[in-house]
Amino acid sequence: MVFFRGVSALSKLRSRLVQQPSLTSTVRWLQIETSSDLDLHSQLKELIPERQERLKKLKSEHGKVQLGNITVDMVLGGMRGMTGLLWETSLLDPDEGIRFRGLSIPECQKVLPAAKPDGEPLPEGLLWLLLTGKVPTKGQVDALSKELRSRAAVPDHVYKAIDALPVSAHPMTQFTTGVMALQVQSEFQKAYEKGISKSKYWEPTYEDSLSLIAQLPVVAAYVYRRIYKNGQVIPKDDSLDYGANFSNMLGFDSPEMHELMRLYITIHSDHEGGNVSAHTGHLVASALSDPYLSFAAALNGLAGPLHGLANQEVLLWIKSVVDECGENITTEQLKDYVWKTLNSGKVVPGFGHGVLRKTDPRYMCQREFALKHLPKDPLFQLVSKLYEVVPPILTELGKVKNPWPNVDAHSGVLLNYYGLTEARYFTVLFGVSRSIGICSQLIWDRALGLPLERPKSVTMEWLENHCKKSA
Repeated sequence: MVFFRGVSALSKLRSRLVQQPSLTSTVRWLQIETSSDLDLHSQLKELIPERQERLKKLKSEHGKVQLGNITVDMVLGGMRGMTGLLWETSLLDPDEGIRFRGLSIPECQKVLPAAKPDGEPLPEGLLWLLLTGKVPTKGQVDALSKELRSRAAVPDHVYKAIDALPVSAHPMTQFTTGVMALQVQSEFQKAYEKGISKSKYWEPTYEDSLSLIAQLPVVAAYVYRRIYKNGQVIPKDDSLDYGANFSNMLGFDSPEMHELMRLYITIHSDHEGGNVSAHTGHLVASALSDPYLSFAAALNGLAGPLHGLANQEVLLWIKSVVDECGENITTEQLKDYVWKTLNSGKVVPGFGHGVLRKTDPRYMCQREFALKHLPKDPLFQLVSKLYEVVPPILTELGKVKNPWPNVDAHSGVLLNYYGLTEARYFTVLFGVSRSIGICSQLIWDRALGLPLERPKSVTMEWLENHCKKSA
């Protein structure tokens, strides 16, 4: 109804142009500002038909082009290295790192709007970039931020669902429960039950996705305050942007912590489609499960220690170093502790990556943040020493393809410095961030009509027989 009222109002203005030609420029400005420029939904409505045709052409003209050979190692190694997913929002290069719609993290830091001059990118700006492929203006980001705030109210039944769990339940368990409780409001489910056309699937998916992204910080903050702050909830502040509001609801009102949260959410938002959480979200959504169901599944993947839970493990391990050796640990002592960890059959958390073959750019931008804001922090100095000590040891070990630090090696130390010391909660922050990438791609999954994901599986006997025939 709002849209039609807007059209009606513009029509009346157009009819007055004959008598008042001076209004032409005003109407042109009104049309841009109200129907396209500041409205993300309108931008997508313009982009989607072109992308649909592009996909159709790609499939019809190049559908039989081979992308590579699948080996037995790939099948047995968790499909590692197989090219098998379309993921529009980001691309991960082993040597270069992540690019969001073609832009590296340093480039995003330069061109995406910030809350203050030379500040960190606003997550709302990255959401706009991932969805449209275009760098937004500050006006577009402010409009999107306002829209997200308008969608952020969380129904009471969500809090009741979380409260039904023991306070001792892991923060990710409580967070995922909250997301599942939000599912009852799904616009996609309602539209599907009414018989919506497949060509319009993306629109209720868009509504669900933006509402989910908007509500996640509120749910996540509630979980944090319930577990660690005696249930003393801090309401959202409609004067703050997405990252600052989340930080504030957690109980951290430092401007530097607000900047860290903006950076954290931005760099953790997406990492192409093959990681566990992103792939899980895409897989579940391919069955036409709504964004809430799909993202809840993604969160359960993120909660595994080989994925998102690693950021918890890093800080706990670093604190174990300090507990045993003190903050002023020497390089030689640190080498001994690293070897002790490895010789006990454990890994050094925060080092290595399934795809990257260099230092994670997300690690580097956090390091730059630390050098700017907390260069003398003892834990940061320890992280810096680990950067020098661990890669040569892992290289000497000869079993690690990538001995360099990843994103998890740094984030916990930054959060700890500003007072967010509860390591068990860190993966919830990761989950809030990852919603931006997963939901952006999910909207495009629906817009492009991507099919049910159904790879072929084989038995060990089949592989053995196939290899005998090949020999």
